[in-house]
Amino acid sequence: MKSEDTPFEGGPMDGRVLPVLVGMTGHPPKTYRIPVPGPDGGPPTVLVYRRVPRAGRGGLGFARWKYAYDPEGGRGSGRRWPWSGPRRGRAADPDATPRGKPDDADG
Repeated sequence: MKSEDTPFEGGPMDGRVLPVLVGMTGHPPKTYRIPVPGPDGGPPTVLVYRRVPRAGRGGLGFARWKYAYDPEGGRGSGRRWPWSGPRRGRAADPDATPRGKPDDADG
């Protein structure tokens, strides 16, 4: 497996450079999660870093990457295709009729 020394910016890992495994395309993963044990054996905290392009491009113009701290640690926006269904986890209004269609109570 090939790895690339990748810098980290922001958060507790600010200024550190770690070897990160790259995939078949030569790119590191889009998100890098670092589990940190909780104090006194409590639940662990997960630090989330997102891959962003570095400012300087060297050599033949290949993209070089760094990781930026994501304090919210969400799943990311991700790609949304037209045929994708609604995102999971959203609470729907139980009284709402799908796509605004009238129901039997509207008369």
